[in-house]
Amino acid sequence: MLIERFYLNCLSHASYMVADESTKTAAIIDPQRDIEIYLNAAQAKGLAIKYVLLTHFHADFVAGHLELRESTGAQVVLGSKAKAEFPSLPVGEDQSIEFGAVRLTALQTPGHTPDAITILAFDKSKSDDEPVAAFTGDTLFIGDVGRPDLLGSLGFKPEDLGEMLYHSIEKIKQLPDDTLVYPAHGAGSLCGKSLGTETYSTIGQQKKLNYALQPMSKQEFIKLVLADQPFAPAYFVHDAIMNRKNHSTLTDSLQSAHRALSLAEVLQAQTAGTQILDTRDPNEFSNGHLRGAINVGIDGTFATWAGSVLKADLPIVVIAAPGREKESIMRLGRIGFDNVRGYLDGGNGALRNSPERTQAFPRTAAQDVDDIAAPHVVLDVRSASERAGGAIEGSLHIPLNELPKRFNEVPKSKRVVIHCAGGYRSAVAASILQQNGFDDVTDIVGGFKAWAACHSITTVRCEK
Repeated sequence: MLIERFYLNCLSHASYMVADESTKTAAIIDPQRDIEIYLNAAQAKGLAIKYVLLTHFHADFVAGHLELRESTGAQVVLGSKAKAEFPSLPVGEDQSIEFGAVRLTALQTPGHTPDAITILAFDKSKSDDEPVAAFTGDTLFIGDVGRPDLLGSLGFKPEDLGEMLYHSIEKIKQLPDDTLVYPAHGAGSLCGKSLGTETYSTIGQQKKLNYALQPMSKQEFIKLVLADQPFAPAYFVHDAIMNRKNHSTLTDSLQSAHRALSLAEVLQAQTAGTQILDTRDPNEFSNGHLRGAINVGIDGTFATWAGSVLKADLPIVVIAAPGREKESIMRLGRIGFDNVRGYLDGGNGALRNSPERTQAFPRTAAQDVDDIAAPHVVLDVRSASERAGGAIEGSLHIPLNELPKRFNEVPKSKRVVIHCAGGYRSAVAASILQQNGFDDVTDIVGGFKAWAACHSITTVRCEK
């Protein structure tokens, strides 16, 4: 039996290939939507991909099960409680698929989602009874467990899912201690609150080190796993629903989206309600951009913030640095934003002769913040947990994910000085405010970290 791990840093997402080398048969578990890495890996090893398994309907990305089905003819395998629009092979508790010496057995482990399964991998050439590995999806992470609070808008109570998760974890704890643990996400994912950086672990190690696997009552467990969860980006529900549907493939989406548009076409689309997404570096964006464009830099936590500040049901036109148009569109496709209509031909350079169509904003060095003339308001767009560690005294707090609906709380009569932790989210916030008619905005280069360093402090407590 061969196991290969693939990791997509921008989504903190792990997927896996499990193969039998004697029959040259492979299965892919929890694939990303752009599937070339699996096709190339299988081809290099002379393997045929016959199965694609989902541990659950993911919320933070659109999986590549339909793409693999179309490209290879692979059978899609889901837990028996998963209800999908597309044909699939359901596997219930202790049901398996087998190829050569490999047996993949389902263990129903709901909690993060009601349909979740853990996939146990047996190498029959070594043992018929002891699993080599457990592909735990988003049920068990390294150092954490999957959050049970993401599906409230779909009618599932977090407490009910938390109870399911408790029983699922108790079931997983019964696996042999040397069983390898391969989760679907690593550190940085918003599907949990304290995921570790390790690429794999064992059941025994997690029973010792994972806070959620320690002895406790069901009520204690539910309270613990629901506490202090990070915000859930708006696109999560969109993706959870999309993964159930028989939607178009990423290839089809990219073919229709990778289309060069003239400035006149972009302006016409913008007037009709199309969202303009500028994926350039914040420094380049701040120096000049199309009026009304939203900036989410491609080199930052792009999926999280594009999926939080854009609307999934409205068309998008991309403005990108030269040569990065296709990458921007593809990364939107990874999170199910298939409504891209094209990109501005020539990028921001197309605006060179149209200064009346552009706007900019200054970026302020942290050491110069105290010299900004009054009246001004400092807007902190970090999360509540970040702010709890310290804040600029008197600052207004609106987390970035809430700003598109709360910008009216920011006074337009004053200059708005925006900061986040390091300077990426503040540029997103500045673009949102400009889009909504704020003419006098600036952000702090380096964010709160730079400000605190310039003031020779690490924290300034602030309750406002």
